[in-house]
This record gives sequence, C-alpha cells and structure tokens, in this order.
Amino acid sequence: MVRHGGGRGWHGRVLAAALGVTAVAAATSVWTAQADPAGERHARPGVTARPATPAAGAQGSARAGVPQSIVHASDRGPRGVNITIDDGPDPVWTPQVLQVLRDNGVKATFCMVGPQAQAHPDLVKAVVAAGHRLCDHSVSHDTGMDHKAQSYQSQQITDAERMITEASGGVRPVYYRAPGGAFTPYSRALAASHGMRPLGWNVDSKDFERPGTAAIVATVQQEISNGPTILFHDAGGDRSQTVAALRQVLPWLKQQGYSFGFPAVR
Repeated sequence: MVRHGGGRGWHGRVLAAALGVTAVAAATSVWTAQADPAGERHARPGVTARPATPAAGAQGSARAGVPQSIVHASDRGPRGVNITIDDGPDPVWTPQVLQVLRDNGVKATFCMVGPQAQAHPDLVKAVVAAGHRLCDHSVSHDTGMDHKAQSYQSQQITDAERMITEASGGVRPVYYRAPGGAFTPYSRALAASHGMRPLGWNVDSKDFERPGTAAIVATVQQEISNGPTILFHDAGGDRSQTVAALRQVLPWLKQQGYSFGFPAVR
C-alpha cells in the first residue's frame, strides 16, 4: 500500500473546510499489512502487521471485538473482491458511481471525508440506502497525519466519524481508512475502539492520476492477483475516467469468476 491522494488544491479545500468545522466542534485470505517505523503505509502478500499497543486516549480493547489489524481480505473468501471508493461524496461523481454499481449489482465501501459527508448528507443517505457500507476517511485527508500528535489523529478520526454518522441519519462507519495509508498503532487502536476496522487496499487503480480509462482498467486487470481490495475515487477532481473504468472493470471481474463483497470486519 503506497501513499495516494489528491493534489494540493484538493487537500487545501478539504483542510479549509475541516478547520471551519473543528473550530465549531471535533477471511480467508493471505493478504495482510506490513508495518514500518514511520507508520503503516505498505501492503504486500503474506506480511503481517505488528500488533498495536494502545496509547493513552485509545481504549485498550476494541468495541464488539473489532481487530486493530489492517484488513485486506474479503468476506466472500478467496474469490471475493472489495470495491472501495475514496474521498467523496461528490455531487457530480458519486451519483454516477452509484448508478454503475447499481447497473452491475455490486455493493461497495465508500470511504468518506468528514466535511464532504457533512456538506452532502443526501448522498450519504443514498449510499446507505443502496446497501453500501461507510468508511471514515478522516476530516482533512492529511496524508502526513501519522507524523502528527495523537490528539490530532484522534480529532481527525472521531470528528469525521461523527460527521458521517450525522449525515447518514445515524448509520455509523464500519471501517477507518487512513489518508494515503498513514496508519499508526494509535490510530488503528482508536478506530477499532470505535468499532471501525482499519482498512487497507491491495490494488491501487491509479485513477486519481487520471491516466486514461484504458490505463485504469489495465492496472486492475494486471494487479488483481495482489489481493482483493481495489481502490477507486469519486471526488478530488474529474472522475469521469473512474466511472468509465468501473463500467468495464466490474463485468470483467464477474467474467473472471470473482464475486463482490465487503472487507472482513473480523
């Protein structure tokens, strides 16, 4: 798992919105995560993440038994795949992504940035109504948050959780995905204590770079053997290539014998 995310303009808009908000308030798979001293930014087959040691401010045991380890596996087993959609919701692109998913009978996990969810509660509710799952993707989408204080990490995670839950009408995020994979043992323990499984990815479609629809499709086809969790985006700029790629990728995955599920919670 490598760092990913939008350009400076996207991050600046999200950070500005976040500052405004926080001023007012705060299973069957071998794919696992590799930790590194600066965070937990990588994923490769067969390498297990070190256990997190809960730090001050994080509960020692996860609520309802949610593990602190970063999940990559699908609840549909070895031939299951997880479609994950990051950085929204967006009023232009999220409805189009939802339509493609609906057309193909696929459920996905939407990793939402808190202020985006707060600004578009109708879209959050539409995601939930369609049977998809919610994921906390922080307040500011700060890909360097693994180098920040624990109090900052806590604010980023718990404020976004609250914003998403309120926007959805009470449906809470099932997962937490650190921006750019910037997990720490503390953030994983905190997320798990709030009932959110830390969520990684195995296949980065590179759609954020807008390399062209054919390139996005080819990346997924070439890298699906890396693991079941595929990363796409529905915000942060023009996502027309993502929408077009999903129209091709979802039927192709079905043709290869894959089924669609959600990241394993336990």
